[in-house]
Amino acid sequence: MDATFLRNFAIIAHIDHGKSTLADRLLELTGSLTAREMQAQVLDSMDLERERGITIKAHAVRMMCTAHDGQTYQLNLIDTPGHVDFSYEVSRSLASCEGALLVVDASQGVEAQTLANSYLAINHGLEIIPVINKIDLPSADIPRTKEMIEGAVGLDASDAVLISAKTGQGVPDVLEAIVKRIPPPKGDPEKRLQALIFDSWFDPYRGVIVLTRVFQGTLRKGQKIRLMWNGKVLDVETLGVQSPKPIEVDELKAGEVGFLIANIKNVADTKIGDTITEDANPAIEPLPGFEEIKPMVFAGLYTVDAHEHTQLREALEKLRLNDSSFFFEPESSVALGFGFRCGFLGLLHMEIIQERLEREFGLELITTAPGVRYKIYKTNGEMVEVDNPSRWLPQSEIARIEEPVILATILTHEEYVGGILALVEEKRGRQKTFEYVSSSRVMLHYELPLNEIVLDFYDRLKSVSRGYASLDYHLADYWESPMVKLDILVAGEPVDALSIIVHRDFAYERGKALVSKMRQLIPRQMFEVAIQASIGAKIIARETVHAIRKNVLAKCYGGDITRKVDIPQEAFLAVLKVGEDSS
Repeated sequence: MDATFLRNFAIIAHIDHGKSTLADRLLELTGSLTAREMQAQVLDSMDLERERGITIKAHAVRMMCTAHDGQTYQLNLIDTPGHVDFSYEVSRSLASCEGALLVVDASQGVEAQTLANSYLAINHGLEIIPVINKIDLPSADIPRTKEMIEGAVGLDASDAVLISAKTGQGVPDVLEAIVKRIPPPKGDPEKRLQALIFDSWFDPYRGVIVLTRVFQGTLRKGQKIRLMWNGKVLDVETLGVQSPKPIEVDELKAGEVGFLIANIKNVADTKIGDTITEDANPAIEPLPGFEEIKPMVFAGLYTVDAHEHTQLREALEKLRLNDSSFFFEPESSVALGFGFRCGFLGLLHMEIIQERLEREFGLELITTAPGVRYKIYKTNGEMVEVDNPSRWLPQSEIARIEEPVILATILTHEEYVGGILALVEEKRGRQKTFEYVSSSRVMLHYELPLNEIVLDFYDRLKSVSRGYASLDYHLADYWESPMVKLDILVAGEPVDALSIIVHRDFAYERGKALVSKMRQLIPRQMFEVAIQASIGAKIIARETVHAIRKNVLAKCYGGDITRKVDIPQEAFLAVLKVGEDSS
């Protein structure tokens, strides 16, 4: 098809603002699916995506549409994940488009995630079309929503498309706006091949399926291609497009979007953002913007039943086939036995992986407290990165410690600002900006240590603002901070699974809260049990679980009797909850 009749676009929206519903309506209107094949959230294929109302994996769908001018246009909708954890994937999907629909809920207005993804789209030079959704709701406030789009995002919203994705009202206008306002893709089918990988997943029958956008040249069936990141040479077995059912094609020209299958066994080989080129006549340089995805949050995963350790390993290996951004390595704990140290993109990513392991593989799991990766500069000048409390160095070897810092954007109603400011100050935040984006909505920019937000920050932000605050963040820098390892000792023995890394100023409160929680959870024994919190050799807090009865045999002591204390599972979960109680 002539490139002048091609349109590649994405939909940007906050969670629950109607992105998947709008995609459903567009598929219906363009006749891509019949009424019988239609279901809610067609593009969200995982149960978890449907239940949470979020998109986790990207998709690309081709639709054919006849516009008012009588011409038939090919529209490629490149669906993007909406959550902050997947912002790199979003940036690669946006790089594959020329335009984006900015969907905003008429009753809620602009939220933090909408803002972050809008800025990403603006940085990629995309044509952005504001779309105000849910105009059929009684609480819809269209003038205020337009004011917020202009104030917060800086876009002219006077010609915003007004729709109700649920009822279908105004949706044909969206198709017209896409055709008229989004520019056709540039690119020459005769040049050297450059195609961007913006997603990939594993199919048990066909191997890795790669979603790609061709920028220059032409991808053909049977062609020998090379992945520029790792130099692997492959033969293209199948080329196709999703409409939304897969349809095989012989070639994809510059400007087109589709999928390819090339007998790739491992998803990790097809890095998101990598460039595909022809082996015989390669491109001079890869497409810009490629980054290695690095995990930001780390936690230990253990099975409740020690015998299920092998099943957990197999389950993690199967999940890794589909998600190369998540990594794991074996670790062991005296208290919990054998498990795995896992790295995740963020907290939602961790929740999703954990929930998939429990649902799809029937495992019962214990998760240790999530932590982050610290840079430790040793006294001998060497720098090491540590993401596990068990590998923390002795204090005498540490010259200084740097912790990762995020730049958080918080959008909220002005009446909740006081509580939010108190929360971010408590979490060691530094204010960058404070501005009104409309008459009653405030946008805050704060630098916050990542360590402080991984436990309970999001839940507490929601409760302080009664659900009216939205948060978006990205990794900004590293700060030097006096971090220490806090150990919990039960009957004089350190329990490695309860160790956490905390700021020295908060170590006493955190230690005191933890030992008092442990005292409630550890059952009484026939002997007294001491529970202590320590930093190195220094005990900073202590509680005692009293014996069930007086030990009348204490005087008749005649040799070593090892007294083992069984720690219930709730005690390990207490580490995750302690921040909520201490505040």
